[in-house]
Amino acid sequence: CVIAAVHHAEVVAHRVGEPFGSLVLAVAVTVIEVGLIVTLMLGGGPDKATLARDTVFAALMITCNGILGLSLLVAVWRRPVAVFQSEGSRAALATIAALATITLVLPALTQSTQGPTLTTPQLVFASLMCLVLYGLFVFAQTVRHRDYFLPVGDDPDEHAAPPGRRAAWASGGLLLLSLVAVVGLAKTVSPALESAVAEAGLPLGVVGVAIALLVLLPETLAAVRAARRQRMQTAVNLAYGSAIASIGLTIPAIALASVWMQGPLVLGLPPTGVTLLALTVVLGSLTVIPGRATLVQGGVHLAVFGAFLVLAFSP
Repeated sequence: CVIAAVHHAEVVAHRVGEPFGSLVLAVAVTVIEVGLIVTLMLGGGPDKATLARDTVFAALMITCNGILGLSLLVAVWRRPVAVFQSEGSRAALATIAALATITLVLPALTQSTQGPTLTTPQLVFASLMCLVLYGLFVFAQTVRHRDYFLPVGDDPDEHAAPPGRRAAWASGGLLLLSLVAVVGLAKTVSPALESAVAEAGLPLGVVGVAIALLVLLPETLAAVRAARRQRMQTAVNLAYGSAIASIGLTIPAIALASVWMQGPLVLGLPPTGVTLLALTVVLGSLTVIPGRATLVQGGVHLAVFGAFLVLAFSP
């Protein structure tokens, strides 16, 4: 159902064109992610308090290191340098850094509550900032600075005829149906997923990693296909756009759903997570500022992603 949802999102994206296409894909994936998290948290108890944090952080590591690094390697497989627009990429990375710091780092440093949590006013402020920053980024991406997010160079598939209006509307309806199906099936799949993690003796945070990997797999395939066609900017839009949507939409939704949940909503990252997040932002800055990347940058991002996976399974 996840693959079907992203397929229909791609049809709609081809109809509306870039950068709206990347936005459609990112929002579709985020809706799936939010639905899975809320379903699992509502069906659990206090032991699910960190699920939202683990899933959002896993999504950040997957998009900003895994998808970006893999896309860079694919893009430079036949050409020595991958080229993309530094202006749009810098704006996206700055938004990610601000959102991640407000929602995932500051809760571990506040003194108003015990543990890595936020008070109700602090959570309301963080949720509002997520929505405001996400709205500002979308406005810049689609209206004010749309040219900063368009692919560099030409691509033979770029001129393929877009689907007709009827096909686009049909895919839009099937996209909504697929999203509803994913959220509904999450309730059925979650017990097996949780029991498998428990029987393997793995940390509970692995559930969040599994959710993020499942949801972002079709997004990864779309980014790799774009990188193979030397449309690295589209791959960057997909990676960073998904990261921004994952924080900017998931945190407010989880904050609203926490009214009906039992137990605290833990958002603050442990020291290892803060370290990986800071390293990701620094490396991302060094990658996107020049607007050109080589094999080395792709390998570095994948190395950080590998470190995240190792620490997730063996903290």
